Amino acid sequence: MHRPATPGQVRRILWVSAAYLSVAAVFIGRDRNFEFLIYLAVMTVIIVAVLAVNRRAGLSATLLAGFSFWGLLHMIGGLVPIPPHWHSTDTSPVVYNWRLIPGYLRYDQLVHGFGVGLTTWLIWQALSVRVRGHDGGPLQPTPGMLAVCATAGMGFGALNEVVEFIATLILPSTNVGDHVNTGWDLVANLVGATVAGLVIHAVSRWRAAREG
Repeated sequence: MHRPATPGQVRRILWVSAAYLSVAAVFIGRDRNFEFLIYLAVMTVIIVAVLAVNRRAGLSATLLAGFSFWGLLHMIGGLVPIPPHWHSTDTSPVVYNWRLIPGYLRYDQLVHGFGVGLTTWLIWQALSVRVRGHDGGPLQPTPGMLAVCATAGMGFGALNEVVEFIATLILPSTNVGDHVNTGWDLVANLVGATVAGLVIHAVSRWRAAREG
């Protein structure tokens, strides 16, 4: 069972998040970056949703800090410029389009996978607090249960793709990319959810062995 974040820890994480979002808002307004205005609104909704889950389930400080860091990666990705040779000629020069492994991995996909991994972990923490096992004891991270968490995490990742699609319909230009990029985003989501499930399972077994 995870240790819930204290009110003080939650406040500190919120202050850090509010600080970088405020800085991002200044740059978004200065550059009239309407695409990222949408993402800023989405980030606000995500913060409210995570806080609501935390109020019910008592999420760990590590998980909450992870979501805050993920939000920072998003803001950096869309607002920080990069040199021309770091990205393809058909993409805009921001960190989102940074080719970490040319032809295989972009910064954007790494952030997608990280976010879905965190979401998978959030779903597990929430379920482990609110749901009991068949024997009335704590819910165990069995492969089947973690598969459910990972699938739910990927569902939230797919919802993000819907938001990006809507952005392409209402804005004249975006950083969303084509259907191939969307496909790789979904693959990144799958990898992130799978890694999170494997880590949760491994940590649970390690704790059980240590306590046994």
